[in-house]
Amino acid sequence: MPALMRQLSGLAGCTSPVRLDGWRTEINEATGQVLHHLESADLPAGNLLLRCGNRRVTRCPSCAETYRRDTYHLITAGLVGGKGTPETVTAHPRVFATFTAPSFGPVHNRPGSGACRCGTAHPADDPLLGSPLAPETYDYEGAVLWNAHAGKIWARFTIHLRREIAKLAGLSQRAFKDVARISFGKVAEYQKRGAIHFHAVIRLDGPEGGDTPPPAWATADLLTDAIRAAAHRADIPGPLIDGRQHRFAFGRQLDIRTIRGADFTGTVQITERAVAAYIAKYATKGAEAATGTLDRSLCCTRCQGTGRLREASSLTVRCTACGGAGFAGSLARLKIPAHARRLIETCWNLGARPELAELRLRAWAHMLGFRGHFSTKTRRYSTTLGALRDARTAWRRAQALERLHGSGAPAAEESTLVLAHWVFAGLGLTRGEAWLTQALQPAPGTEGEPTYG
Repeated sequence: MPALMRQLSGLAGCTSPVRLDGWRTEINEATGQVLHHLESADLPAGNLLLRCGNRRVTRCPSCAETYRRDTYHLITAGLVGGKGTPETVTAHPRVFATFTAPSFGPVHNRPGSGACRCGTAHPADDPLLGSPLAPETYDYEGAVLWNAHAGKIWARFTIHLRREIAKLAGLSQRAFKDVARISFGKVAEYQKRGAIHFHAVIRLDGPEGGDTPPPAWATADLLTDAIRAAAHRADIPGPLIDGRQHRFAFGRQLDIRTIRGADFTGTVQITERAVAAYIAKYATKGAEAATGTLDRSLCCTRCQGTGRLREASSLTVRCTACGGAGFAGSLARLKIPAHARRLIETCWNLGARPELAELRLRAWAHMLGFRGHFSTKTRRYSTTLGALRDARTAWRRAQALERLHGSGAPAAEESTLVLAHWVFAGLGLTRGEAWLTQALQPAPGTEGEPTYG
């Protein structure tokens, strides 16, 4: 029992770990000596257990919290320095911008006046929020296709942003690359109506990113003006469907705020750590948090979610586990709001069109058509999530060696050869393991780690 509890405590509260069968051997390459050998069958749980690493708080709160904190540190490093980023970035022009989706029809909301168009002052938890006032005239087709093209619109915006900054600075695009660079970190968020919008920290650097100072003409006001102009010009053509030509661009609402720093003066509205906490919060949430849709791909209700629905033809699907057919029946059994259900149905119907095959709308129907990464950044913005994970892994390995050999544990040798063979053995915990894992977790606020925003 103590050994099992030690193994489960290493999951740090993960509720759906990956179970692996196999072995791992460490060998001194110079002498051939076996330094360490591990067999999964010898472990207390009978398998090697690895954290699932899911970023969705609805799927695994523990792993999602790790992802949120990593995102916080990643965004913060690009604002105040650290993790390999110099502290001089605090003197670079930086803004926090929110890009919204266009309107697809009036929806129930909570305007500043307090009353919705329907005449009701909706409470914050009203399930009607985000749903159409007139579902029969709401542009579900446009909403789904907007989500599917949101990533391309952002890419087009970044192209225009560089052009607009060069124009305002009186430079050619080629000359701009030699004196300045745009760095950003962004996160995608679903609005209540199910449409994607973006929050982004945008920074103006020197030619080598945060390591070099920006040119003298670079200011937060210039960056703000360039963002407004680029957002206005960032539109892309969409598909032609039943005689309707789609075209996509950002909505009219564009919020840009200068981020407060020691070297900026004047009126400021937002701080560095508030921005990082805000972005990190939305990095762990998907469409399910805003619209009540699914947090995983469409699954078969006959086999209780162990299989996934895959297309058998343009009109039917087959479950990968039990072979059961039918989409409408599976969707009808799901307890989701009518608005989310209609968006999923629109994704499925549009996904049958050959000209929209590259959008993979059926595979991403649970995400209401959006298939991009939720959190992205430019290479020179700051550190990476991979670097943060590697540092955490190295620290845990050092801790494990110290427990085995004491405080004088030798450093890992470069000549160590690692041989391993692992095969997938399942997901999740047994009922007893789940109970023990829950019992091992400290009470909220007592784990000794900082909580951000």
